[in-house]
Amino acid sequence: MIIMSKPDSVLTEEQTRTLLKKAEGAMKHAYIPYSHYPVGAAILTGSGRIYTGCNIENSSYGATICAERVAACSAVAAGDLPFRALAVVTDSEEPGPPCGICRQFLSEFVDDLPIIMANLKGKIKKGNLRAYLPAAFTGAFIKDREGEME
Repeated sequence: MIIMSKPDSVLTEEQTRTLLKKAEGAMKHAYIPYSHYPVGAAILTGSGRIYTGCNIENSSYGATICAERVAACSAVAAGDLPFRALAVVTDSEEPGPPCGICRQFLSEFVDDLPIIMANLKGKIKKGNLRAYLPAAFTGAFIKDREGEME
C-alpha cells in the first residue's frame, strides 16, 4: 500500500487548463454503448507527467472501468507516483465527480487529492478526495488486524 500524505496541491491556472483539456480529449475515446455517458480523466503526477483515461463499458456491467481508474492505472503501470491532481470532464449538465469505487481506488495512493471537475459547457467545480470520501477505508485498518491473524 502506498499512502502519500498531502500532495503539493497548488496548481497554476495553466496546469488546471492543461489537465482539463487532456481530460476532454480523452473523453472523445470513451467506449460507452450502454450509458452513452462519456467521461475523460487526466491525472497529474509528481514528475509533471499527465496520464489520461476514458470510461470503457462492458455488457457485463461489473467489468466496466471508469476514466479515473484508467488514468490512475496508466500512471501506476509507468511507475509514476505520487498523484498531484485529477481532472474529470463529463458531457452532462453538471460536472460529474468520481464515483465511489474511483474515490476508494484513488485513496490507496493519496489521501487528499485535488479534484477538478468540468462539463463541456465550461462549468468547473473544484474539490478534494478527502471531502468526497471522508473516513476512507485504508491499509491502516488491515495492518491493525495483522497481529490478530497470526
